[in-house]
Amino acid sequence: KNLMVQNALLLCASYTFYGWWDWRFLSLIAFSSLIDFLVGYQLGKTNRASSRRLLLFVTLSTNLGLLAVFKYFNFFIESFETLLVSIGLPSNTGTLDLILPVGISFYTFQTLSYTIDIYRGTLKPSRDWVGFFAFVSFFPQLVAGPIERASNLLCQFEKPRSFDFHLAKDGLAQILWGLFKKVVIADTCGRNADVIFQGYAELDGSMLLLGAIFFSFQIYGDFSGYSDIAIGTAKLFNIKLSRNFSLPYFSRSMGEFWARWHISLSSWFRDYLYIPLGGSYHGRLRQSANVLITFTVSGLWHGANWTFVFWGLLNGLLYLPGSFRKASNRSRVPAGDVHSSPISNVIRAGVTFGLVSICWIFFRSDTITAAFGYIFRMITENPFSVPTGYKSDLLLILVLPLIEWFQRFKKHGLQMDEKPVYFRWAVYYTFVVVILKNYSDQRVFIYFQF
Repeated sequence: KNLMVQNALLLCASYTFYGWWDWRFLSLIAFSSLIDFLVGYQLGKTNRASSRRLLLFVTLSTNLGLLAVFKYFNFFIESFETLLVSIGLPSNTGTLDLILPVGISFYTFQTLSYTIDIYRGTLKPSRDWVGFFAFVSFFPQLVAGPIERASNLLCQFEKPRSFDFHLAKDGLAQILWGLFKKVVIADTCGRNADVIFQGYAELDGSMLLLGAIFFSFQIYGDFSGYSDIAIGTAKLFNIKLSRNFSLPYFSRSMGEFWARWHISLSSWFRDYLYIPLGGSYHGRLRQSANVLITFTVSGLWHGANWTFVFWGLLNGLLYLPGSFRKASNRSRVPAGDVHSSPISNVIRAGVTFGLVSICWIFFRSDTITAAFGYIFRMITENPFSVPTGYKSDLLLILVLPLIEWFQRFKKHGLQMDEKPVYFRWAVYYTFVVVILKNYSDQRVFIYFQF
């Protein structure tokens, strides 16, 4: 019941969890946490503008510097070498043999938001280093998000928590839902997508279209499944994490999609990059540049490869037309507004899903050239032929959108408090059996590499 002991237990658990992968990188997350704790503390003590700017520079340069070295150093060196060779100049620059620390992009952005909010005066600094270190390293969301703001998560480490049976029960159901999306949907789609993407040069266009659909559901089931597991696990400790996905594949525009996909990252870039750049307040030309910069940087955040940069830029270009229109009052759920036409909603959602799936081809491909080759062949090589095989897997992945549609007013697919107890347990046991049946080929979460 002691707050310090609660936080110390979570801190030890989180460092054990992270150190189990590679104990050497514990020093990295501890150093980052210490710098931001001290910077935040000093920001709370001074009102001098020059001192505050210096402290902000310290935290930005430290965190982004670590991220740049471990994640992007070799990428930019290799890109520079390629440029030199292409113009006929000799190149003898070398790269570093570095291991990318798991989750570094996630906890770096989490700590940056803390110090930036203190600098802006919207958050007071923490005086409890144990609680702060536990906030940075909280193990459920440490390696793949959601990226939490201190205003939501740190404040929960500053007050005692007690076990909440009903919240924990809902958390276990959400963990089960996340495991289903990961093990059954994502891993099944991933095996099929790997086969199709690796042999795309020999396949018909209809098969390549199928491969794009498989990867679209793989990355959604994989990433949103992890978020559900993380959110559900946090509920066991009476800690509430932010919702990271809100039925994105039912979106009717690219703007709506990015309001529902990886919400914690999209809102982070909006608040800490897009708006500081000027947002939409300086004319359409400036707004267009800000949108494209934000999406391109978001693509680079996902990985040190030009495919991710192009993926971000392409999403920015598709997002841009809708950004000029006045923001509509989106319903809490897709198609939740009674004034919209069902047929129009279906068509718009289908077009949006198609555009998103094309973008995912660049995300999945090894090179931009390979992605364009995949798309060109998908369009030109018998695109209307009937694909062979995979019928049972296609029927399987249809289960996901069907459940999500009928549960669209809930926070997750297995939230069924109003159902009879025998119905709930029948569903739970069915999911457990299906998960165990498909748990033969363990596949790493896609976002662990970021």
